[in-house]
Amino acid sequence: MTDIGRPMQNVLITGGAGFIGSNFVHFLLNRDPEVEIVNLDALTYAGSTENLKGLSDPSRHNFFHGDINDRTLVEQILRDHRIDTIVHFAAESHVDRSILGPEQFIQTNIVGTHTLLNAARHFWLQEQSIVPEQLAQRVRFHHISTDEVFGSLEPDDPPFSESTPYAPNSPYAASKAASDHLVRAYWHTYGLPITITNCSNNYGPYQFLEKLIPLMITNALQGLPLPIYGDGLQVRDWLYVGDHCEAIWTVLRNGKPGETYNVGGDNQPFNITVVETLCDILDELHPNSAYAPHKELVQSVKDRPGHDRRYAMDITKIHKELGWTPTHSLAEGLMKTVTWYLNNPEWIESIRSQEDYQNWMKKNYIKRGEET
Repeated sequence: MTDIGRPMQNVLITGGAGFIGSNFVHFLLNRDPEVEIVNLDALTYAGSTENLKGLSDPSRHNFFHGDINDRTLVEQILRDHRIDTIVHFAAESHVDRSILGPEQFIQTNIVGTHTLLNAARHFWLQEQSIVPEQLAQRVRFHHISTDEVFGSLEPDDPPFSESTPYAPNSPYAASKAASDHLVRAYWHTYGLPITITNCSNNYGPYQFLEKLIPLMITNALQGLPLPIYGDGLQVRDWLYVGDHCEAIWTVLRNGKPGETYNVGGDNQPFNITVVETLCDILDELHPNSAYAPHKELVQSVKDRPGHDRRYAMDITKIHKELGWTPTHSLAEGLMKTVTWYLNNPEWIESIRSQEDYQNWMKKNYIKRGEET
């Protein structure tokens, strides 16, 4: 599809110091030389300004340290920067943490999303009084969601599609499902131009170290155990974060208001296969490691409560309607990812030095989280 879509000028990115959000900040500054970015991030455990170093044009990036639940701050940003596009990444996202303490997930993912929606509605529909005929072309609220809202698949079930009923199994997934429903409600009730993407498991540069792939890489480099929940035969659809950024850009430019698009990597290996592939790559790129072959570090640990067995995404809609398809195979994406972590030890140490991360790893170093 020819990229002649909706223009953007002033973009608010929430959670833009987190993993996917910071990758999108880098991507957008490179892709669109006219866009001005306002980045709002609370800098909780998974967000870091280290992720925003080396921006291609920092003069077009304005960072605000703040909470999406701060209605006054959000409204001030919308007004002062004349925001025409909101890309909403900000979320608590780690399943294990949601099991231990779901309250913050409710506050950020549900209440925070509602705060943003209400502020956008007030600014675009009331203060600016944009007429309905111009709304879809002038403004957009894009919400980043997850495949976990759909629950778990059995081995013979078809992949998740945009019409799959919601069946979340963890507090994290339930909070994201609720936020999805709120976003759709603002479209149907108030006419707020929205789009939603439900993505599969992301991986790539800047991912917080407690997630499966970076945890396996950094543990292996230290000779620590590589823990696999249960039998390791859980299936996830792995999406390279650069491909995800391209999909979001495509939906922002050409997606139809009110629509949802599934975004996946078009592959579904077993978790144990992913970890073993990482070990092989590390053996190849770091042959002098004292811990090679790294597969010997793999160990099975007790499965976590409510662990979904299989996810798989049907990406037919976004491909047919918008022309997007992932460009990275899993092997290519993992090679890029391992190379990035090997080349960025300073970034790794900056994350490891965080008190929250140290406390988490002391309690959970033989566990790991695999969800985006």
